Amino acid sequence: MSGRVLITGCSSGIGLDAARRMQAIGWQVVATCRRPEDIAARRAEGMECHHLELSDGDSVARLTDQVLAGGPLDALVNNAAFALPGAVEDMPRGALRAIFETNLFGTHDLTVRLIPHFRKGGGRIVNISSVLGLVGIRWRGPYVATKFALEGLTDVLRLEMQGTPVKVILIEPGPIASRIRVNAIPHFERWVNWQDSARADEYRASLLKRLYEPSGKDRFELPPSAVSDRIVHALTAPRPRTRYYVTTPTWISGISRRVLPTRALDWLMRHG
Repeated sequence: MSGRVLITGCSSGIGLDAARRMQAIGWQVVATCRRPEDIAARRAEGMECHHLELSDGDSVARLTDQVLAGGPLDALVNNAAFALPGAVEDMPRGALRAIFETNLFGTHDLTVRLIPHFRKGGGRIVNISSVLGLVGIRWRGPYVATKFALEGLTDVLRLEMQGTPVKVILIEPGPIASRIRVNAIPHFERWVNWQDSARADEYRASLLKRLYEPSGKDRFELPPSAVSDRIVHALTAPRPRTRYYVTTPTWISGISRRVLPTRALDWLMRHG
């Protein structure tokens, strides 16, 4: 099976690896990036690439028109997202609004604009969630909230698309080598006034070190190609799974959420 696929967030990490993998197996890839230099780089690799700012409804509408003007589309991979670390009590309303605009609202907007096209000829919608769409951990509240919301919205969309030629799939990675930590720093610096927080000492002892002084590879970390493997299966298998776990922590978290009491799961998330 081959076709034409739109993949968002192709500047680096999962999106870039997935775009290259799908191109390598014969698919026509339509990539999106935010920075002009990344758009130029993807085009130099032979991909169709457009600018997309998910938080801007006009940008989403413009991209939809550009993509559909280029011919039939067979699949959408919603990958673009960002993280905003910090304690929940230190997050102003604007911070949550900003991360939801990109990670959920923009993703939803793009998806529903393309569903009428997929209804006509069939199509697959792959939403890249996270292990943090299954369980929550400290300092990751806004990102966790967006991924929990994405999981719920995707589950309902999958139910509602039954009986149509549209397949809806979730992929849930755990620790994957990417730039998400580095890319989160500007958002943290913009929104979190940690110096005046009641948790200032905890920031110094924990989050700031992890954010600015990375300690190296996570013991369970996998390369982006591990996610691309699942994306390939989701887009090419005659009967794709409804969800794919990637990495050991995702499997452990998914099982733990189903079988452990809440207090036990809280303990595991604090000490795991």
